[in-house]
Amino acid sequence: MEKHEKILGFMKSNEYVPCTLKEIAVLLSVPEADFPLFVKIMEELEDKGEIIKTKKRRYMLTEKAGLVKGIYRGNKKGFGFVIPDDGDEDVFIPASVSGGAMNGDTVLVSITSKVKDDKKREGEIVRVVEHHNKTVVGRFDRERNFSFVIPDDTRLSNDIFIPKSKTLNAKNGHKVVVQITAWGDGKSNPEGEVTEILGFPSQTGVDVLSVMKQYDLSSDFPDNVTAEALSVAKTVTDSDMVDRRDFRQDTIITIDGADARDLDDAVSIKKTDSGYTLGVHIADVTHYVAENSPLDREAYRRGTSVYFADRVVPMLPGELSNGICSLNPRVDRLTLSVTMDIDFNGNVKGHTLEKGVIRTCERMTYDDVSSIIDGDPELCNKYRHIREDILAMAELSRILYRKRAERGSINFDFPEAKIVLDDKGKPIDVYKMQHNVAHGIIEEFMILCNETVAQQFYWMEAPFIYRIHEKPSIDKINDFNEFVRSMSLQIKGKESVHPGEFSDMLKKIKDTPLENIVSRVMLRTFAKAKYSQNNEGHFGLASGCYCHFTSPIRRYPDLAIHRIIKEYISSQPDGERIGKLNGFVSAAAAHSSEAEVNAQEAEREVEDLKKAQYMLDKIGERYTGIISSVTNFGFFVELDNTIEGLVRVSELKDDYYEYLEKEMTLIGEHTGKTYKIGDEVTIEVSAVNTALREIDFVLSAD
Repeated sequence: MEKHEKILGFMKSNEYVPCTLKEIAVLLSVPEADFPLFVKIMEELEDKGEIIKTKKRRYMLTEKAGLVKGIYRGNKKGFGFVIPDDGDEDVFIPASVSGGAMNGDTVLVSITSKVKDDKKREGEIVRVVEHHNKTVVGRFDRERNFSFVIPDDTRLSNDIFIPKSKTLNAKNGHKVVVQITAWGDGKSNPEGEVTEILGFPSQTGVDVLSVMKQYDLSSDFPDNVTAEALSVAKTVTDSDMVDRRDFRQDTIITIDGADARDLDDAVSIKKTDSGYTLGVHIADVTHYVAENSPLDREAYRRGTSVYFADRVVPMLPGELSNGICSLNPRVDRLTLSVTMDIDFNGNVKGHTLEKGVIRTCERMTYDDVSSIIDGDPELCNKYRHIREDILAMAELSRILYRKRAERGSINFDFPEAKIVLDDKGKPIDVYKMQHNVAHGIIEEFMILCNETVAQQFYWMEAPFIYRIHEKPSIDKINDFNEFVRSMSLQIKGKESVHPGEFSDMLKKIKDTPLENIVSRVMLRTFAKAKYSQNNEGHFGLASGCYCHFTSPIRRYPDLAIHRIIKEYISSQPDGERIGKLNGFVSAAAAHSSEAEVNAQEAEREVEDLKKAQYMLDKIGERYTGIISSVTNFGFFVELDNTIEGLVRVSELKDDYYEYLEKEMTLIGEHTGKTYKIGDEVTIEVSAVNTALREIDFVLSAD
C-alpha cells in the first residue's frame, strides 16, 4: 500500500507533468528487478480509477484530467446521475451517453455542461471502473429465436440478452437469477446466463426470495460457518466467567417486542440518594465469534441483519443470535456491561465498562411495561417484584429525554408500518405501529450508553468505529429556508448551524397543521447517518460523540468495537496492533455503511411490495390521506395505515398544473388551486402494479 501512495503522491505534486510508464519508473528510481511489480501497481491504480492513461500513453491523475469519479444511479427512463466520491454536486447523465453503465457501477465522468443556474452539472460516462451488478434478478421472457430477462430493479433500464444455450430451460414468466457475462456498451444490451430458477411470481415466497437474491441476501450460511456455529457451547461454563463481574444477583430485565428473538440488551436500575445507578448489559458476542474466524468473516460480509415482514435474514446463525448470545430469561449469559451513576438532572457522574455475567429475571414486552407504568392492576400484581424498578426506569428516561431535547436533539415522529401476513405470505392487514413509553425507556438508555462508551474511547484515542451524522450543507439549508419562508419560519446560522435550530422549529409547530409538512421536508434536508473511524459527532442527536455499541447480534460495527473494548480492558495493544486496528476500523466502517444502505433498500422494497399486494383488492375504495411528496409528475398521498400512492398530474382534469420546485407545490394555471405537502385529500384507489411496487390514486369526485 505504501508503494501505491508513493506513486499517487508523486503524481499529485505540482511539478508532475503527464509521463509514460518508463518515465515515471525512472523518476521514481524503480529498480529494474521491481519493474514488473511497478507495472502491476500502475494497472491496479488505473483499474480503481485513481489514474488514467491518455491516448498518447501518458499517465495522469483522474481529477487532473477533469474527470469525476463516482457511483452511477440509474433511472427506469434510461438517464441517471453520478454521485461523486468527493461529495460535490451530482452529475446528470443523459441516456445516450451512459456508456453501458448500470445502477451502482463506479464510473468516470467527463463534465460536458452546467445546467439550471450552474447548480447542476451534466456529463458523459467515459469509463466503467467497477461493475456493481454481477448478477441480476428478473422475469424470463422467451421469444422464438432469443430470450431476455427483464430486471426487477427498474433502475436497470436495459434487458439482459440470454443465449439459447444459457437459459437453464427457464419458462416464460419465471423469476430467475442471471450471471452477467458481458455488460454491453450502451449500444448493445448486456448478456448473461441463467444460473437459478426461483419459480413463478405467484408461488408462495418467490416474491421475497427474488428481492433477497436481488440484494445478495441469504438466510443460509456457508457450511464452515454453520459448522462453527454448531460447535459453540450451548451454556455458559465456569471457565467462561473468569475475570468477569458477577451481576447475577441484580434485578435485570429485557424489554423488547413480543416477537423478538435476538435479545442483545438488558437493563437494571437502582435509585440512590443522589440519582440513579443504571446498568446496560449487552450480549458479549465476541466471546463466541473469534477475530477472523469463519463466523466473523461472514458477519463482516453481511454487515447487518435484515428484517422483512415474513422473515429475518440474520447476521449470525440462529445458534448464536437466538441461542447462547441472546439474553434469554433465567439463564446465565456473558455481557459487556456499562454501569452509569446518573444524577437527577440526567448527568453521568461516573461509569464502569467491564466484562460481566448476568441472569435476567424477566423477558418483558413493550406493551406489558407500558401497561405497568399506566397502573394495570393485573400486570402490576404479576410483576410486583420488578414494578418499582420499571417505574424508576420510566422516571429516569423522562429526565434523559428532557435533557436531550434541551441540548437540541431532533426528534421526528414518523410512523412505522406493521404488515400482517397469512401463512402463504399474503398481506391481510397493514397498520401504523404505536410507540409507547417503554420504547422511550430503551431508546433513552441505549442512546446514553452509546454516548458514554464512545466518549471513553474517543478520549483514549483508541481505534474505534463511530456513528456520525454530518450537519446539512448550506445549499440544503438555503433550499429548506426558501420552502418555509412563507410560513414565517427560518433556520439561522447556516455556516455554524446548531441542531437546536431545527429542534426548536419542530417544537414551535408541534400539533399544528404545519408539523407534518415541515417535518417531512426537514428530514430530506439532512444527510444520512453512517459509520466512520473519525469522530465527527451526530448532528441529529446533538451529540458530540456517538457509536453503536448496543446491538452486536444484528450489527457488525457493534461487534467490532466490542472486540476492541475487550482488548483495551485486558491490556493496552502495542503499536503494531493499533496500526492493524486502525486499518480494520476504516474498512469496517465503510463496508458496514454500504451494507446498511443495501439492507434498508431491500427492506423498503419488500415493504412496498407487500403494501402493493395488500391494495390489489382495494381498487375503487375511498380513503382520506395526507400529501407526503410533490413532484412535477404528480403528488404522493399517504394513508393513515402508512401506504402511499401517486396521484398523477395527468389525472388532474380541472386545470393545467405547474410545478413550483422550490415551494414543492402544484398550482393550477387558471384556478390557482394548489396541492402541497401536508394537504388532506380524499382519493380512490385506481390501479396497482405489484411488479413495479406502484399504487395509483385519483382524487375522489365527491
